[in-house]
Amino acid sequence: MDLLHVLQTNILSIIMAIVVIILLWKYMGKQSSYGRLPPGPSPIPLLGNLLQVDLKRPDKSYMKLSKTYGSVFTVWLGSKPVVVISGYQAIKDAFVNQGEEFNGRANSAITLKLVNEHGVGLSNGQRWKTLRSFSLMSLKNLGKGCRSLEERVQEEAKSLVKAFSEYGDSTVNPKELLFHSIINLFWSIVFGRKFEYNDPEFQILYKPVYTYFDMLKSKMAMLYNISPRIVECFPGKHHELFKAIDKAKAYIREEADRRLKNLDTSNPQDYFDVFLVKMLEEKGQPETEFNYDNLFPCVWDLFAAGTETQSSTLSHACLMMIKYPDIQEKVQKEIDEVIGSNRVPTVDDRHKMPYTDAVIHEIQRSMSLAPIAFPHQMTRDTTFHSYRIPKGTTVFPLLSSVLFDPKLFKNPDQFDPENFLDDNGVFKENNGFLVFGLGKRCCLGDEMGIPRTVLFLFFTSLLQRFTFRGTKPPEEIDASVVSYFHGRLARPYTCYVKLRTPNI
Repeated sequence: MDLLHVLQTNILSIIMAIVVIILLWKYMGKQSSYGRLPPGPSPIPLLGNLLQVDLKRPDKSYMKLSKTYGSVFTVWLGSKPVVVISGYQAIKDAFVNQGEEFNGRANSAITLKLVNEHGVGLSNGQRWKTLRSFSLMSLKNLGKGCRSLEERVQEEAKSLVKAFSEYGDSTVNPKELLFHSIINLFWSIVFGRKFEYNDPEFQILYKPVYTYFDMLKSKMAMLYNISPRIVECFPGKHHELFKAIDKAKAYIREEADRRLKNLDTSNPQDYFDVFLVKMLEEKGQPETEFNYDNLFPCVWDLFAAGTETQSSTLSHACLMMIKYPDIQEKVQKEIDEVIGSNRVPTVDDRHKMPYTDAVIHEIQRSMSLAPIAFPHQMTRDTTFHSYRIPKGTTVFPLLSSVLFDPKLFKNPDQFDPENFLDDNGVFKENNGFLVFGLGKRCCLGDEMGIPRTVLFLFFTSLLQRFTFRGTKPPEEIDASVVSYFHGRLARPYTCYVKLRTPNI
């Protein structure tokens, strides 16, 4: 038995050694095939630089590495090289001056499972160009023959004010109300109607979006992206997400089939109608991108990209008003002077309200929801800053390196609206305001003006009617954000809302 045990042990050791040798061989082969990549810390076989990167706040690790290796450097995440680009000029050089080479999208295992490189946000090549151009044009044209984006936002802002007013002297969790309100706004933009929050139909897209971001905050997301086939075998939030996605896909298909029976092609009322009209126009064209495969992903892109980011930003905005009551008072003073209490805020008001505009920009800058923009991918072999970056290489734009650059902002490490005001109190645009990224792969919603419209109208509507107060003194309020891998979200909290004037 002892001899058999020794033999079994030796065989197992030999097998393990062979596996390690094969992995090392493949790893070394990968390294040598990447040629003259930018410099970076020496990787460990198999693990790369994972032990040198804070996986909860990788942006902080990359900021430190940029001080050693410069604005363009390489880190190895396991056996995969990633080129990190930091600083305004280097990011502009890559994503604007050489945008064609850098505008590919690197997808994770989760996103591939959800939409399989379809839709606008996660597709590449001609598909991305076609759907991006279509989405920009169709959403900009909303309002010609139907309600405009501004009208839809104003209507939802009124409902939000009403929802807050129902809490009276009780504490409220702003994030919950804001998330519901923002997702209902996107229902209006995409489907032309809105729902009560407890409506089962409303939950069809609410649940997958909520579950998606809830999963991104967990370690399960990281494990799934590393080894999806293995993680698929175990229970977890990923199964709940994929089940909710399948239900949403079925709903979208049913909604499309229902509308196609009576579609007025001359008068589309929402984004969904416009997409269906395009499907009919190009029906029979084998190369068309306007089909069922892209319909759900395009809808998903709008919901997933806009709901969590905007509701989280607005929730954090309310928290900052609690933390800095003097700033809240200045914003309310400007609201009273420009808008008053008897009418609904409009987009045109923003240009007459430099302080409020500066506060909203500073909230976005200091929060830095995406310190690392969504990963890009090289579309072809490219020489950049004297380095050779092969086609298919993943690239991280380090946006936080710009948003907290002391050369671009007066007080980058503090919450200070003066970062966006000149000496005369006039609003000042700043090239360093890269919260939406830079280049053609920047946030699609920003190009259509959706975030700016939503944030301004919701923020001013709330502060026009309410004063936000914390459950503890301002100096004891924790106003930091919650970080998870590449992203950041508003910190959960409850507060009081004091009614200033009667509802509109």
